[in-house]
Amino acid sequence: MEAKYAIIDIETTGGRAAKDKITEIAIVIHNGTQVLETFETLLNPETTIPYGITELTGISNEMVMKAPRFYEIAKKVVEMTEGAVFVAHNVRFDYSFIQEEFRRLGYTYSRRQLCTVRLARKVFPGYRSYSLGNLIVSMGLNAGDRHRAMGDTIATVDLFERILAQSGSATKEIQKMINLGVKESKLPKNFSVEKMHNLPEACGVYYFHNENGDVVYVGKSRNIKKRIAEHFSNQTEKAAKLQAQVDDVSWEETGSELVALLKESHEIKKLLPSINRAQKVRSYPFVIHAFENQAGYLCFDVAKPTLKTRKNLHVISAYQDLAHAKGWLKGAQKRFNLCLRHCHLDDRSGPCFDYHLKQCFGACIGEEKPKSYNERAQAALLALDESLLEQDFFLIDKGRTPDENAVVLVEGGEYQGYGFVNLEEVDGNDFESLREAIEHFDSNPEVKRIIRRFLGGNHRLKIIKLTHSVE
Repeated sequence: MEAKYAIIDIETTGGRAAKDKITEIAIVIHNGTQVLETFETLLNPETTIPYGITELTGISNEMVMKAPRFYEIAKKVVEMTEGAVFVAHNVRFDYSFIQEEFRRLGYTYSRRQLCTVRLARKVFPGYRSYSLGNLIVSMGLNAGDRHRAMGDTIATVDLFERILAQSGSATKEIQKMINLGVKESKLPKNFSVEKMHNLPEACGVYYFHNENGDVVYVGKSRNIKKRIAEHFSNQTEKAAKLQAQVDDVSWEETGSELVALLKESHEIKKLLPSINRAQKVRSYPFVIHAFENQAGYLCFDVAKPTLKTRKNLHVISAYQDLAHAKGWLKGAQKRFNLCLRHCHLDDRSGPCFDYHLKQCFGACIGEEKPKSYNERAQAALLALDESLLEQDFFLIDKGRTPDENAVVLVEGGEYQGYGFVNLEEVDGNDFESLREAIEHFDSNPEVKRIIRRFLGGNHRLKIIKLTHSVE
């Protein structure tokens, strides 16, 4: 069967597919050897084109006033691209806009995709930038008017043809990218590469269903499409089960990785999918443990115990990596003015470093007695206990769209649930409005550990305490 590529570029009123519209489209059909067909037209976006966009593209409101609406050329787009690989320079941008235009018409548009930015990086390494403008200059690509649909498409066609001219290595890279790294023979029988390409590149929870529609596996990912592709490209025992049992997939976008983790945990407990374990096992090999030394001081240390040695430790909390464990311990040490030596964060002899800064009261050299010191150490132990959540607060994270935020509520030391709001429409200190957005979910040690670990990671979350708000 002859290869067919639809090389496409669009101009738009802005950068958000869910909000902005297409003002111009150009399509070039290519068979891998030559151009077969072309199409271009201005489009009436049925909204005002911002002045800055007109300055960039040269497309004005007057130019598109009598141009066709997207629905008038939708059939042409479907027919031209049928059976073709959708090719664009930064394909996510162009594909998401065209897919959104079809979604507004009640039509699901799905095509395999290929990004010439990624492909050029693989085939022509070493350029400072792989923007189309830079490649036009550095590679001398043929191009028409810049920031006009057909002008940029001509440049993309030239780039694509040069990539194809690299023969074997380019062909392998193209096939690998089109198939998302998956061998079609490894896909479940009712899956296709087109179906894989229609999955969102967004954060959320996904569900694998068997032929009866039952959920056999629940997972979460910051990129649903990429993660599902990995499932079917892996050679693991779990991947083999998925390839044998999965018939369909569904998903729910969350935007927030924290919400995805919380929802995944809830769904696994609720649905008990056969391929998941009783609770998804994550590796937390590093622990903070507590012990009393010979002098009677309550001490802390970070360790990576074996299953055998762990039984002999008073483990307070566990972490995925050493940095997180050390970070949590260092935070507690600072907060409660603990001795660096007794937290095993300073191994020098004599007074610890903080003693010289008057931030340690001398437990390291016996100046502060165990009774006084252990009161603070015991408070630190409670603060480090990952089964406890201190204070009452809302956690604000990014949502499913640019205008939305995810909200997680912790109250009375328990996880209460999550929801979604538009913070531009809701006052951040209007606790009742935030509460109304929350869908209740049961609290348990697992979700509390998820929240604590997420708070301790490098995540930009806004915390709104139920008494006042802080960034």
